[in-house]
Amino acid sequence: MAPESLLEYKVTESIIGAFYPVYDRHGYGFLEHVYALALERELLSRGHQVDREFAVTIFYEGEPLTVARLDMVVDKRVVVEYKSTAVLPAFAQRQVYNYLRASSLKVGLILHFGPVARFYRLVRSRADPQ
Repeated sequence: MAPESLLEYKVTESIIGAFYPVYDRHGYGFLEHVYALALERELLSRGHQVDREFAVTIFYEGEPLTVARLDMVVDKRVVVEYKSTAVLPAFAQRQVYNYLRASSLKVGLILHFGPVARFYRLVRSRADPQ
């Protein structure tokens, strides 16, 4: 499969392209807030719309149940979760899948500002209920 055929390829490619300069500049060791601010600036400079602490209401039986706060949504198309821990927590993927389902978005990225810069791309399954 050609990378261009991946869902939201252009947006995720640009987000990942913004992630590495932020990591190269700051390295490992800052709190997530520092990386969030730097990443937001980098994405804005690349012409993206960035929503931080994006609120999504989760419903049960048509009634509001709770509100989830997503770290970042880029161009109203991709959920971005960032972590700055030494080891990526086991719950990080589940967290992003939950955000995808709650927001009805299809693609998410985990950007790990750990000892080694890593990213993880997640796609909501077509079998997931809307």
